[in-house]
Amino acid sequence: MKFLRFKLYVVLISLSAMALAQSDAQKSFDKLKTLAGTWQGPVTTEPPQPGMGNGTLTQVSLRVTSRGNALAHEMKEAGKPDDPTRYDHPLTMLYLDGARLLLTHYCDAGNRPRMVAKTSPDGKSVEFDFLDVAGDPQYGHMHHAVFTVVDANHHIEDWTYMMPGDKPIHAHIDLKRTN
Repeated sequence: MKFLRFKLYVVLISLSAMALAQSDAQKSFDKLKTLAGTWQGPVTTEPPQPGMGNGTLTQVSLRVTSRGNALAHEMKEAGKPDDPTRYDHPLTMLYLDGARLLLTHYCDAGNRPRMVAKTSPDGKSVEFDFLDVAGDPQYGHMHHAVFTVVDANHHIEDWTYMMPGDKPIHAHIDLKRTN
């Protein structure tokens, strides 16, 4: 009888932990959905990359879709025509998968890395760590992302792209709401 009580206790603790993790993922997702709108700001890269970074203006569009079950994130260079066949125009989808908040990045490099979220202790940042990649990563792949909400009209995105040979390129985008 003691064994059954102990087993029931362990199961209840496990379910409580899952519910807590799910609520953290849900809270993070809800926070990110407040970023819906159009944003613009300079991007800097480390190490510096020719043709990108160093203050180049980037436009980010975030849209809640699928009855609130997904957040679509589109990025392009500000002022460039909306022609993803000629210009970089990656799409990232953020969504809940059970107790996890996931990100799938549809990369211009032709692959689709997935990342899983963890929230900062202060709740202002959501960090996504590499989980896996579908498609060919021969030209590299997105590896890490951090969204930091400063206030309702200001957020920061930090993205890490892993080049072949495991050489990281870090992009920092300081975004202000345009609508």
